Amino acid sequence: MKKRIIVPILAVGIFFTTVSFKNDFFEIAKQIEIFTTLFKELNMNYVDETTPAILMDKAITGMLQDLDPYTVYWNEQEVEDARINNSGVYTGVGASVKTEKDKIIILEPFEGYPADKAGLKAGDEIIKIGDVTLADFEDDTGELLKGAPGSSVELTYTRQGKTATTKITREAVTVNAVPFYKLVNNDIGYIVLRAFNRKTTVETKAALEDLKEQGAKKIILDLRGNPGGLLHEAINVVNLFVPRGEVITTTKSVIEKYNKVYKTEKDPIDTEIPLVVLVNGRSASASEIVSGGLQDLDRAVIVGARSFGKGLVQRPKKLTYGTQLKVTISRYYTPSGRCIQALDYWNRDENGDPMRVDAKEYNEFKTKGGRTVYDGGGILPDIEVETAVFSPITTALLKDNAIFDYATEYYYSNSLTDWKNFEFSDSDFQDFLRFLKKNNFNYDTETENEFAEALRRAEDDDLKDEIESSYQQLMKAIDTAKNKALVAKKAEIKSLLSDEILKRYFYREGLYNYQVTHNPEILEAIAVLEDLNRYERILQ
Repeated sequence: MKKRIIVPILAVGIFFTTVSFKNDFFEIAKQIEIFTTLFKELNMNYVDETTPAILMDKAITGMLQDLDPYTVYWNEQEVEDARINNSGVYTGVGASVKTEKDKIIILEPFEGYPADKAGLKAGDEIIKIGDVTLADFEDDTGELLKGAPGSSVELTYTRQGKTATTKITREAVTVNAVPFYKLVNNDIGYIVLRAFNRKTTVETKAALEDLKEQGAKKIILDLRGNPGGLLHEAINVVNLFVPRGEVITTTKSVIEKYNKVYKTEKDPIDTEIPLVVLVNGRSASASEIVSGGLQDLDRAVIVGARSFGKGLVQRPKKLTYGTQLKVTISRYYTPSGRCIQALDYWNRDENGDPMRVDAKEYNEFKTKGGRTVYDGGGILPDIEVETAVFSPITTALLKDNAIFDYATEYYYSNSLTDWKNFEFSDSDFQDFLRFLKKNNFNYDTETENEFAEALRRAEDDDLKDEIESSYQQLMKAIDTAKNKALVAKKAEIKSLLSDEILKRYFYREGLYNYQVTHNPEILEAIAVLEDLNRYERILQ
């Protein structure tokens, strides 16, 4: 009995000297003991056979699901995947893929890598890897594509209704943080920054220095679609353009040790060169640290659309058996004090959805030079461009893979040999609308969901028969409005269609080359940099 008393007392001493607990340790120990005994009794006594690992995964998922979506449990493979993402190097087939229950869909083969060499195209559906039919495979099918460098495997896939096979040899794949940079209009350097991994600062610095040697006197830093990554890399990227000692972000938490101020620590490359940063609704986390820091320091003009609004900091914590907990430890704040988190996961509405601050309740903040900026989630650009926005209809098209699937159909129906002369015309857009109709594309708006809920309540109140006809009229009106929205958002939809189609023919290299002369957001950035009076007025 003494041992059973002494051990928890010692544990209390150890934990209280190393960790700042928000709750009483005894309560934590009590709940763990309850769960342990429940888990044991359930596995030993349940009427049907149970699998402890599956039960535990569900228990962990249930425990975390009411927190923010970034606090997650990683198994051993997910830990390895995170390490690979941060390193920028992995062994595989060299393609981005989408894993489904019975197939793997190739989203984008990378030029010159195994998938590309083997002839795989975007839209191909892998149904068999080696001797394994994916429909019969219960684990993560994506793992079957991995293997040692130089190892080979035969893939069976379908393309346009036909089945084919190909042999693929795995090799080391490098994911460049800066996949493209180019001198535009003789003196404007354009840099695409796609990820914040361990190579980000080195590659961005190298691109910046090379462009300056080529004659660049102005810079565009493209962070559109960049989901973020390592915090220290974001600080170092800002440091390329601002002096040592500037506060870039502050993190705040109820846990004292996570309250930190992050400053630039190195000598910059160029603190004077005019700078435009491009962002959109898929620029998140570290991308927002960079764009928000540069905006608050009046160091860059931000162009595009409001960024995603992920202002939460995560840190991986090692667990047993090679697993980890990626846990949210604090919130980010920009130099002016803005919280960039868009959704409040700790205060939810009646449906359990996280709350979003109403635009009328946004708070004012001041940049270093006295400009007014606002919080509300994400970074609001100094110049907003229509094509950079992800409206509800556009988001629905992307979620339904309608743009991806149409690009696949377009690729096998049209010949295209030169990206310079490509144009997604109005007649092409009409063809896209016909494609949506043929494939029964549909999506539910928030308005429809609210009306549907009201109808269900009306049934409970015995009012359904009275309002049914009015409800159907409302649904028809909403359908008409949704069809109009497709046309109203034509510019942003055409821009996304153009990007997806061009990748099919000319890979990323061709897409980026096309964009620097055709993309509306880049053209707006160029226009600002070529009118330095306008550039300076925005920053005043």
